[in-house]
Amino acid sequence: MANNVNLSEEYFANKLDEAKLHFERALDCKHTEFDDLYPYMIEHPQFFWYKRYVAWSELLTIVKLCEDLELPWTERFTERQAEYVRNRVMSSKVLDYWYETNETREHVG
Repeated sequence: MANNVNLSEEYFANKLDEAKLHFERALDCKHTEFDDLYPYMIEHPQFFWYKRYVAWSELLTIVKLCEDLELPWTERFTERQAEYVRNRVMSSKVLDYWYETNETREHVG
């Protein structure tokens, strides 16, 4: 049983990392799986907003599963990012300050 718990924790940690990266790539207007699923959306102005919403929803879903399973998740985020996730609302504050400040933004690769 202990092996299953460790495997589950590792599995969810990896999924959380993937969801965080997906959100950050969407935040930075970089290519994600979403672009491949809906290539026609690029032509529409609301595309980037919707792409970010989808990535944010995915991140919140993985965090909720981690919480339900009592798995740690906050150490994968800065304190401010973890607070944004706990609040669950993707506000302009989240979009503007996810990287702490716009002056020190570290964009994902």
